[in-house]
Amino acid sequence: FVDKLRAALVRYPAVPPGDMELEVIETSALKDIAHISSLIRECRGFGVSFSLDDFGTGYSSLTYLKRLPVETLKIDQSFVRDMLDDPDDLAILHGVIGLAESFQRGVIAEGVETEVHGQMLLQLGCKIGQGYAIAKPMPAEEMTRWHARWQPHASWSGTSAIPDTLLPVLFGMVAHRAWMNALKSYAHETNPHPPELSPQQCHFGRWLASQDGRGDTCPVVLTLHEQVHQLGCELIMLTQKGDDLLARKRLAEVEALHDRLMEAIWELIGT
Repeated sequence: FVDKLRAALVRYPAVPPGDMELEVIETSALKDIAHISSLIRECRGFGVSFSLDDFGTGYSSLTYLKRLPVETLKIDQSFVRDMLDDPDDLAILHGVIGLAESFQRGVIAEGVETEVHGQMLLQLGCKIGQGYAIAKPMPAEEMTRWHARWQPHASWSGTSAIPDTLLPVLFGMVAHRAWMNALKSYAHETNPHPPELSPQQCHFGRWLASQDGRGDTCPVVLTLHEQVHQLGCELIMLTQKGDDLLARKRLAEVEALHDRLMEAIWELIGT
């Protein structure tokens, strides 16, 4: 492999070896990590760089991080896809980004499907991603034209990593999205168990209770949060009574109010 790669680079002298990055798939590394590590070191000797694909999905990811001389970790899209609604996936993302920084590796998030995914990744400190929110796969001849006209989403241009003190707010927002999804599942009778009803006991509510206030924004968030939970309680009672008409109306009201809460939390994170 090494000889073939070196010969190919000789055939195309206009292509700097440093412009090429090869991906190592975890299943390949599992077969013989010592051999793969040796191959990578040989190729790095003439300038080719490497990334570790699907990081976080295998059984020995930390071993790979320690033993494979790769420059970049690619976070598997299964964690990125649900990061907006699953606090556990968000925690995994935050942990992998921290590991990459500690081991002086670059990091790429796969599966960036929406503008909001990209914005939250930037807030976590991940600046590079791939996915449909950036571009869909295209023929090679279209790449140059796409590159010349592509512009990042406006929200991405103005977003940077948030301080550690605001990370609980971000995690609380994702936890409340999960709460809202659980409420909708209960209302649609696809989940027999309602979410936590007390605004003080949910993840975000506990964070709010620990704050002394953040300027003029936190009281707005506090009010919206309590109203969302109040309407959620009413929705659950209507669902339990079998009043489908009023339950559908209340669900629409809860969703609209929850959207306002999410917007207010975004503003809180941005202040």
